[in-house]
Amino acid sequence: MDFLNGTVLFISVFILIIHCIETLSYAVRISGARVRLIASALSLFNLMVIVSRTANMMQQPFTGSLIDNAPSENTLAFVEHQYRVLIGASSIGTLVGILLLPTFVALFSRAIIHLSETNGSVPLLVKKGLSFEYLKRGLKHLHLPRWSYVKDITFKDIPVKLFLINMIITAVYTIGVLSALYAALLAPDRASTAIMASGLINGIATILLVVFVDPKISVLADEVVNRRGSYLSLKAISIMMVSSRLLGTLLAQVLFLPGAQYIAWLTKFIVWFSSGSAS
Repeated sequence: MDFLNGTVLFISVFILIIHCIETLSYAVRISGARVRLIASALSLFNLMVIVSRTANMMQQPFTGSLIDNAPSENTLAFVEHQYRVLIGASSIGTLVGILLLPTFVALFSRAIIHLSETNGSVPLLVKKGLSFEYLKRGLKHLHLPRWSYVKDITFKDIPVKLFLINMIITAVYTIGVLSALYAALLAPDRASTAIMASGLINGIATILLVVFVDPKISVLADEVVNRRGSYLSLKAISIMMVSSRLLGTLLAQVLFLPGAQYIAWLTKFIVWFSSGSAS
């Protein structure tokens, strides 16, 4: 268990928070449709994305340092164990987000209304939200998911294709940086190329998410606001999406090594192409 050191635990906390926030971002859409203030909800959603992305940027240098501090003997196995702990932290963070989803739907609904009342001032919203009165009121909404929250959801409400797409995208996004860093160990002569490939992988995953997943949920939320869609359908698809996120983080454990091997193999052609262009 030497691989489970303070740095790994520190990074794991960051990753847990990142995936928890990204899971709870689905609560913003549900809340926006619930109070019929989609534009204000999207503003709050963008704020959460900024927090998540900032936390992600902060943990990446520490994640890279795990390779630099790895022992010279049995390096591959040592780093693999550490990275699998980090992937496990993403699963735990997603699960925590799922458990907090009903609580945050209630809290975000009120936050969106208060954001509208403060004319879109986030500092005023934060000031009001951190007051003793509002903190005390918010504690009343803390509860774990109940059976009544999901009892009306049926399998016919689940679009299987969208479920699988989101699961795969989540898996790729979860291991993008980790597989690229591990590929640098597999192909040390092309380490820089392998590490830089992480941006390409996560970029492709983000594009797929924006093209195939986000528009469908956004349209459904608009239909609920315009009374052309069912709030239950929006809640069902949101629960389905966070469930597919959880399965995606578990799938990431399976794809981690093959992903690293594929990146290491791909760097051969990138280096060959670059050397050919240079000559």
